Amino acid sequence: MEVLAKPRAGRRLRSRRDALGDYSSTAALIERGRDDWLAARAKAASVSLDEIKILSPVTTPCRIYCQGANYRRHMIESGMDPDAKLFNMFFTKSDASVASAHGRVTRPSHVVLLDYEIELALIFRRPISSPIMVERGSLKDYVFGIAIANDLSARDVQLPQTQFFKGKSYRGFCPLGPWLTALDDDEFDQLGNLELELAVNGTVRQRDSTRNLVFKPAETISELSTFASIAAGDVLLTGKRLRAARTAPCNPPHRAAASRPRVLEAVPQVANASAAIPATRRHYQRPHLQC
Repeated sequence: MEVLAKPRAGRRLRSRRDALGDYSSTAALIERGRDDWLAARAKAASVSLDEIKILSPVTTPCRIYCQGANYRRHMIESGMDPDAKLFNMFFTKSDASVASAHGRVTRPSHVVLLDYEIELALIFRRPISSPIMVERGSLKDYVFGIAIANDLSARDVQLPQTQFFKGKSYRGFCPLGPWLTALDDDEFDQLGNLELELAVNGTVRQRDSTRNLVFKPAETISELSTFASIAAGDVLLTGKRLRAARTAPCNPPHRAAASRPRVLEAVPQVANASAAIPATRRHYQRPHLQC
């Protein structure tokens, strides 16, 4: 399975940033490794990729925060009006799910409807311990870099058991990487112009653009900060573009079709939310994008 993210102009935003020095975690690299990874840009690679085992660029323990139903077309297909939605849908994945993008995922024996979703992952730069208001221009103060994630889900656990956390957290259910790209200040504008593409055995199954995100990273982090304490090295998966559930190759298609539930990833929100609960989207940020 191949997952890519690239700007519309075609320059793929994934780069190998070899670190010089000894860092026990992604957070340690973020907090005190800037001089080393900046210096590494000017140095030629000392080993080939064939000589090493590529692990997840995000180390554990960490927290993985997720946005649900955050692409316009997905919401429209689910019967929702993306322009009327005032709040994010948040959930989490266990960090037991973190895995290498080059590894193999073992499907739990009781899971039939194993699904995949390409995600743009934001890796946090600094702790957040109180509500903050993040603007587009200050996003660089809170986000260190980006990676590609594959948000795997056991739909026949998640939906009948109403268990988002459990259905998305089996070991290996969040391959990350293979690259973590540390963004320069002038690259943050590209976050709203990335093309995301997922292929299975060479066949494209998912394709969308971050232009179609309903809630953008700045407003999402602002809302998340109202109820979550965030650490450097934590991850935000910025939403999904869902397709119909897929079955593992060893399961007959008719069995999957017979057991496939209706996919519901959002609940109706109160039309007149209390004024005491601030909406995620400010009035001047209402998107007017085509699907």
